Amino acid sequence: MISEDHIGALRKILGPKGLLSGCDDMSAYETGARYDQGRAAFVARPATTQEVSAVVSHCVRHGLPLIAQSGNTGLVSGSTPDGSGTQGILSLDRLTGICELDRVNRTVHAGAGLRLSDLNGRLEDEGLFFPIDLGADPRLGGMIATNTGGSRFLRYGDVRRNTLGLKVVLADEQGTVLDLCSGLRKNNTGIDWKQLFIGTSGSFGVITECVLNVEPLPRQSATALLVPSSPAHVPALLLAMEDALGSSLSAFEGMSGHAVAAALDHVPSLRNPFQAGVIPGFVILAEISRTNAPREGEQGLQSVLEDVLGLIWEGEDGLLEDAFVGPTHEMWALRHALSEGVRHAGRLIAFDLSFRRGDVMRFLAYMKQELPQHFAGITICDFGHIGDGGVHFNLVVAKDDPRLADPAFEPALREFVFRVAVEEFDGSFSAEHAVGRKNQAVYDRYTPAGVRRLAAALKSNISPGPLGAATF
Repeated sequence: MISEDHIGALRKILGPKGLLSGCDDMSAYETGARYDQGRAAFVARPATTQEVSAVVSHCVRHGLPLIAQSGNTGLVSGSTPDGSGTQGILSLDRLTGICELDRVNRTVHAGAGLRLSDLNGRLEDEGLFFPIDLGADPRLGGMIATNTGGSRFLRYGDVRRNTLGLKVVLADEQGTVLDLCSGLRKNNTGIDWKQLFIGTSGSFGVITECVLNVEPLPRQSATALLVPSSPAHVPALLLAMEDALGSSLSAFEGMSGHAVAAALDHVPSLRNPFQAGVIPGFVILAEISRTNAPREGEQGLQSVLEDVLGLIWEGEDGLLEDAFVGPTHEMWALRHALSEGVRHAGRLIAFDLSFRRGDVMRFLAYMKQELPQHFAGITICDFGHIGDGGVHFNLVVAKDDPRLADPAFEPALREFVFRVAVEEFDGSFSAEHAVGRKNQAVYDRYTPAGVRRLAAALKSNISPGPLGAATF
């Protein structure tokens, strides 16, 4: 248990609204988005970088472990405390006071506690947005700490590509504030230190402010659901779409039939767009977009998309079995319902994997064949960002499956999937969820020893205090 002296010191720093402890309800901070459930020693809710610095300084000087928590939407136990009751949570939810747009530079300087939806709501009137499209609504600090990608990575890249500057509090005795909040797009004056804090799960420092690239809002779009003639033809279909459409291709999302069925079952308001309601085994959501308003005489995007699909359909390669061009909002509603649909289909065991683009469908075909040989009766409900090689490889086990009572079952299943993904296909065990307690052992197993030594040395020298759920 944390002493009352520490609680008193933290309350003095943060004021009555800034600290939860003891009899206060901390459950929202102790419970993760999917399966995490821990116990916090306290919840610190600083409202400024200076308050973050003071809290971190106190905790490091007295050896109090801290878990930085952003929107708490992560899925790898990276934002919640363990069950010991000895870890404090440092929440970013009050770091929302800054949101300054530089219209000419096309950047926004924002507090790390601002939610993605709030940021885009403020940018919309200026015809801009932060181009990371996610099903969840995280806070900016967590997005940066985990380097999220999203459904339009194909066109806009990940958070790393769109982050120009950061302000970070280091986990040292001084709570050192590192101001890297430059809005420069070119700055080759040495090590790009902000990159040290992007994708490292909050273990190297607490992000309090950021300078982000923003993009013009698309003013035209067209979307289609594509049924490939064979899953093996998906890579060739992607290349054909890229060759024909260039940078206007903004999304190329793969969805298994099982995942689509789970979404349609869970959300009755969704329209089944397929012929006679028959869900294909695999389907692609493809989107094209433009940022300019329609011009007189310019071919509309729906017509462009239909023409391209017609050429592919008539081509000698036989890549397409069917295609449906339809309302963009309906198709994206189906895509964004996949996560919740799969989660309610049974006991979900989820993986966030990444491969070279040409290996995605090979991996899925391999697992469709091999998984039943090792773990029968499990439904594969995969979906993901085929355009960038990311796969949300979701395995659904029936809730009454007796294997769920065996504590060795899930670890064995996870070990099998990770071994195949990393060892057989040279993939990544974490495409965009970063590292948390859930996959710490996988990090330790598959990260080369030299890389782990370098990461540990950087952590020890720059930010040595007990910060974050991941150990680097």
